[in-house]
Amino acid sequence: MHAIRSEPTALCRSRRAWLARWLAAGLGLAAVSSASAQAARYEIDPNHLTVAFLVDHVGYAKTLGMFRTARGGYSFDETTAQLSALRIEVDTASVFTNQRQRDEHLKGADFLNSSEHPRMVFTADGMRRIGERSFEIAGQLQLLGKTQPLTLQATWNKSADSPLGGLGRKPYVMGVSARGSFKRSAFGMNYAVANGWVGDEVSLIIEFEAIRQ
Repeated sequence: MHAIRSEPTALCRSRRAWLARWLAAGLGLAAVSSASAQAARYEIDPNHLTVAFLVDHVGYAKTLGMFRTARGGYSFDETTAQLSALRIEVDTASVFTNQRQRDEHLKGADFLNSSEHPRMVFTADGMRRIGERSFEIAGQLQLLGKTQPLTLQATWNKSADSPLGGLGRKPYVMGVSARGSFKRSAFGMNYAVANGWVGDEVSLIIEFEAIRQ
Protein backbone atom coordinates (compact mmCIF):
# COMPACT_ATOMS: atom_id res chain seq x y z
CA MET A 1 0.00 0.00 0.00
CA HIS A 2 2.85 2.40 0.77
CA ALA A 3 4.33 1.83 -2.70
CA ILE A 4 0.95 2.52 -4.35
CA ARG A 5 0.53 5.83 -2.46
CA SER A 6 4.12 7.05 -2.79
CA GLU A 7 4.34 6.61 -6.56
CA PRO A 8 1.80 9.35 -7.40
CA THR A 9 3.39 11.59 -4.73
CA ALA A 10 6.85 11.20 -6.25
CA LEU A 11 5.40 11.79 -9.70
CA CYS A 12 3.71 14.99 -8.56
CA ARG A 13 6.94 16.22 -6.99
CA SER A 14 8.82 15.49 -10.21
CA ARG A 15 6.24 17.36 -12.25
CA ARG A 16 6.33 20.34 -9.88
CA ALA A 17 10.14 20.46 -10.08
CA TRP A 18 10.03 20.29 -13.88
CA LEU A 19 7.40 23.04 -13.99
CA ALA A 20 9.50 25.25 -11.68
CA ARG A 21 12.57 24.79 -13.87
CA TRP A 22 10.55 25.53 -17.00
CA LEU A 23 9.10 28.72 -15.51
CA ALA A 24 12.52 29.88 -14.30
CA ALA A 25 14.04 29.30 -17.71
CA GLY A 26 11.16 31.11 -19.38
CA LEU A 27 11.42 34.10 -17.05
CA GLY A 28 15.18 34.23 -17.56
CA LEU A 29 14.79 34.27 -21.33
CA ALA A 30 12.12 36.95 -21.07
CA ALA A 31 14.40 39.11 -18.94
CA VAL A 32 17.27 38.76 -21.41
CA SER A 33 14.94 39.49 -24.32
CA SER A 34 13.50 42.54 -22.56
CA ALA A 35 16.96 43.93 -21.74
CA SER A 36 18.27 43.48 -25.26
CA ALA A 37 15.10 44.97 -26.74
CA GLN A 38 15.71 48.25 -24.91
CA ALA A 39 18.96 48.99 -26.78
CA ALA A 40 18.30 50.82 -30.04
CA ARG A 41 20.36 52.01 -32.97
CA TYR A 42 20.46 55.74 -33.67
CA GLU A 43 21.62 57.46 -36.84
CA ILE A 44 22.69 61.09 -36.54
CA ASP A 45 20.59 63.39 -38.71
CA PRO A 46 23.12 65.15 -41.00
CA ASN A 47 20.72 68.10 -41.30
CA HIS A 48 20.94 68.62 -37.53
CA LEU A 49 24.61 67.92 -36.90
CA THR A 50 27.15 70.61 -36.06
CA VAL A 51 30.86 69.88 -35.62
CA ALA A 52 32.59 73.18 -34.89
CA PHE A 53 35.84 74.38 -33.33
CA LEU A 54 37.49 77.39 -31.73
CA VAL A 55 41.23 78.12 -32.05
CA ASP A 56 43.16 81.08 -30.69
CA HIS A 57 44.63 83.54 -33.23
CA VAL A 58 47.76 85.41 -32.03
CA GLY A 59 46.08 85.92 -28.65
CA TYR A 60 43.67 88.51 -30.04
CA ALA A 61 40.56 86.39 -30.40
CA LYS A 62 39.47 82.86 -31.24
CA THR A 63 38.55 81.83 -34.76
CA LEU A 64 35.31 79.88 -35.10
CA GLY A 65 35.15 77.21 -37.77
CA MET A 66 33.02 74.21 -38.65
CA PHE A 67 32.89 71.16 -40.87
CA ARG A 68 30.02 71.19 -43.33
CA THR A 69 29.94 67.44 -43.97
CA ALA A 70 29.78 64.81 -41.21
CA ARG A 71 27.83 61.70 -40.30
CA GLY A 72 27.56 59.16 -37.51
CA GLY A 73 25.57 56.80 -35.35
CA TYR A 74 25.56 54.77 -32.14
CA SER A 75 23.60 52.32 -30.01
CA PHE A 76 21.92 53.52 -26.83
CA ASP A 77 19.81 51.97 -24.08
CA GLU A 78 17.59 54.62 -22.50
CA THR A 79 16.80 52.51 -19.44
CA THR A 80 20.40 51.94 -18.41
CA ALA A 81 21.97 54.92 -20.26
CA GLN A 82 24.47 52.55 -21.87
CA LEU A 83 26.23 53.81 -25.00
CA SER A 84 28.06 51.63 -27.51
CA ALA A 85 29.46 51.70 -31.06
CA LEU A 86 29.58 55.50 -31.28
CA ARG A 87 31.24 56.72 -34.49
CA ILE A 88 31.29 60.25 -35.90
CA GLU A 89 33.05 60.80 -39.24
CA VAL A 90 34.01 64.26 -40.46
CA ASP A 91 35.12 65.17 -43.99
CA THR A 92 38.16 67.36 -43.38
CA ALA A 93 37.89 69.06 -46.80
CA SER A 94 34.52 70.48 -45.70
CA VAL A 95 36.19 72.87 -43.23
CA PHE A 96 34.66 76.36 -43.28
CA THR A 97 35.70 79.52 -41.41
CA ASN A 98 33.99 82.10 -43.62
CA GLN A 99 37.27 83.14 -45.24
CA ARG A 100 38.23 81.36 -48.46
CA GLN A 101 42.02 81.82 -48.28
CA ARG A 102 42.15 80.58 -44.69
CA ASP A 103 39.94 77.61 -45.53
CA GLU A 104 42.27 76.56 -48.34
CA HIS A 105 45.23 76.86 -45.96
CA LEU A 106 43.45 74.68 -43.38
CA LYS A 107 42.86 71.97 -46.01
CA GLY A 108 46.57 71.95 -46.90
CA ALA A 109 49.59 70.14 -45.47
CA ASP A 110 50.16 72.68 -42.66
CA PHE A 111 46.90 71.69 -40.99
CA LEU A 112 44.33 69.04 -42.00
CA ASN A 113 46.12 67.73 -45.11
CA SER A 114 42.74 66.75 -46.54
CA SER A 115 44.08 65.22 -49.75
CA GLU A 116 45.95 62.53 -47.79
CA HIS A 117 43.68 62.36 -44.73
CA PRO A 118 40.10 63.00 -45.86
CA ARG A 119 38.48 61.80 -42.61
CA MET A 120 38.61 62.78 -38.96
CA VAL A 121 36.88 60.10 -36.86
CA PHE A 122 35.76 59.96 -33.22
CA THR A 123 34.82 56.58 -31.75
CA ALA A 124 33.71 55.45 -28.29
CA ASP A 125 32.19 52.35 -26.74
CA GLY A 126 30.76 53.52 -23.44
CA MET A 127 30.22 56.51 -21.20
CA ARG A 128 30.13 57.43 -17.52
CA ARG A 129 27.25 59.29 -15.85
CA ILE A 130 28.41 62.39 -13.98
CA GLY A 131 25.02 64.05 -13.45
CA GLU A 132 21.31 63.51 -13.99
CA ARG A 133 21.60 64.10 -17.75
CA SER A 134 25.33 64.69 -18.15
CA PHE A 135 27.92 62.12 -19.16
CA GLU A 136 31.62 61.72 -19.81
CA ILE A 137 32.46 59.95 -23.06
CA ALA A 138 36.05 58.70 -23.20
CA GLY A 139 36.91 57.78 -26.78
CA GLN A 140 39.52 57.96 -29.50
CA LEU A 141 40.11 60.65 -32.12
CA GLN A 142 41.73 59.70 -35.42
CA LEU A 143 43.33 62.62 -37.25
CA LEU A 144 46.26 62.91 -39.69
CA GLY A 145 46.93 59.18 -39.45
CA LYS A 146 47.31 59.25 -35.66
CA THR A 147 44.95 58.14 -32.88
CA GLN A 148 44.80 59.92 -29.52
CA PRO A 149 42.38 59.76 -26.56
CA LEU A 150 39.65 62.39 -26.46
CA THR A 151 37.04 62.86 -23.75
CA LEU A 152 33.76 64.62 -24.44
CA GLN A 153 31.48 66.16 -21.83
CA ALA A 154 27.99 65.40 -23.12
CA THR A 155 24.48 66.45 -22.14
CA TRP A 156 21.49 64.30 -23.08
CA ASN A 157 19.07 67.12 -23.79
CA LYS A 158 15.90 65.31 -24.76
CA SER A 159 14.42 62.14 -26.27
CA ALA A 160 10.89 62.23 -27.67
CA ASP A 161 8.72 61.77 -30.73
CA SER A 162 9.45 64.67 -33.03
CA PRO A 163 6.60 67.16 -33.57
CA LEU A 164 7.84 67.34 -37.18
CA GLY A 165 7.73 64.71 -39.90
CA GLY A 166 4.80 65.50 -42.16
CA LEU A 167 1.85 63.12 -42.43
CA GLY A 168 3.87 59.94 -41.84
CA ARG A 169 5.14 58.37 -38.64
CA LYS A 170 6.84 60.89 -36.37
CA PRO A 171 10.49 59.93 -35.82
CA TYR A 172 11.78 59.34 -32.29
CA VAL A 173 14.66 61.79 -31.79
CA MET A 174 17.45 62.09 -29.25
CA GLY A 175 19.27 65.42 -28.83
CA VAL A 176 22.82 65.76 -27.50
CA SER A 177 25.27 68.60 -26.82
CA ALA A 178 28.96 67.71 -26.38
CA ARG A 179 32.16 69.63 -25.72
CA GLY A 180 35.82 68.64 -25.66
CA SER A 181 39.32 69.80 -26.51
CA PHE A 182 42.62 68.43 -27.77
CA LYS A 183 46.14 69.57 -28.66
CA ARG A 184 46.64 69.61 -32.42
CA SER A 185 50.38 69.14 -31.91
CA ALA A 186 49.58 65.67 -30.50
CA PHE A 187 48.62 64.73 -34.06
CA GLY A 188 51.70 66.30 -35.63
CA MET A 189 49.92 69.53 -36.61
CA ASN A 190 52.64 71.87 -35.45
CA TYR A 191 52.26 74.84 -37.78
CA ALA A 192 52.54 78.19 -35.91
CA VAL A 193 52.49 76.53 -32.49
CA ALA A 194 56.00 77.57 -31.43
CA ASN A 195 55.51 81.28 -32.22
CA GLY A 196 51.98 81.33 -30.79
CA TRP A 197 50.31 82.65 -33.93
CA VAL A 198 47.82 79.78 -33.97
CA GLY A 199 46.74 78.16 -30.72
CA ASP A 200 47.67 74.57 -30.02
CA GLU A 201 44.43 73.78 -28.16
CA VAL A 202 41.36 73.09 -30.28
CA SER A 203 37.99 73.43 -28.54
CA LEU A 204 35.32 71.18 -30.03
CA ILE A 205 31.61 71.98 -30.19
CA ILE A 206 29.29 69.14 -31.19
CA GLU A 207 25.51 69.41 -31.41
CA PHE A 208 23.28 66.78 -32.95
CA GLU A 209 19.88 65.17 -33.24
CA ALA A 210 19.79 61.42 -33.82
CA ILE A 211 16.87 59.38 -35.14
CA ARG A 212 16.05 56.01 -33.60
CA GLN A 213 15.94 53.31 -36.25
